[in-house]
Amino acid sequence: MSMLTPPGMGGEYRITGDKYPRMRRPNGRRRLVLAVIASTAALGLIGWGTLQLIDVFTGGHKASAASSAAGDCDRDPDGDATPGISADSATSAAAAKGKAGKPLPKPKQITVNVFNATPHGGLAKSTADELKKRGFAIGKVGNATKEFDKKVKGTGMLLGAKAAADTSLPVLGTQLAGAELKSDVRKSGDVDLIIGDRFKNLAKKEDADKALAALAKPEPTSVPSGKKNCR
Repeated sequence: MSMLTPPGMGGEYRITGDKYPRMRRPNGRRRLVLAVIASTAALGLIGWGTLQLIDVFTGGHKASAASSAAGDCDRDPDGDATPGISADSATSAAAAKGKAGKPLPKPKQITVNVFNATPHGGLAKSTADELKKRGFAIGKVGNATKEFDKKVKGTGMLLGAKAAADTSLPVLGTQLAGAELKSDVRKSGDVDLIIGDRFKNLAKKEDADKALAALAKPEPTSVPSGKKNCR
């Protein structure tokens, strides 16, 4: 027996110098860790698959789209004209009103006062003459008051009582593209057309006639894909 052999060990455990017993760590803990990791991954995969199946069968993605479309229904499509909106926007609002059955006045029923707020002379009279040819009744013609003189920066401004915001003003707005609409406290039914710095001419008669026809008989508004038709 070698001197390196521990007492009580002999036979195959005897150390002879070229052979020694190999001691191995138990691998039970490693197997336990691997089993836990595998179980966690399997549970996660099962949970993800379950959510996907729920989304497919319940149409969850469609519910989000429906909520988005429903949000658009909160907007008021029939808002009255307010200071600062364009004549085109007011024309669209009037078309919606007309579609609901509210009659719009004919040009001959609208008395228009034409005022020139620019430094260029003669614009008020020539514009009034053209509006008269197109069937409008003409009231006062002259220079704009100090409140508006040289202060209308666009093509023009249409001014009238609040009640005219969705009646007379949109009809007059078909004659001057890009005009600004405003309301005042007047009680009369006449309206003002105040010529602005960017004014060149009234809209071409054929274009104005088409716009008037669109106001009288508005086409049904198409609903964009993916949105509800709110009523």
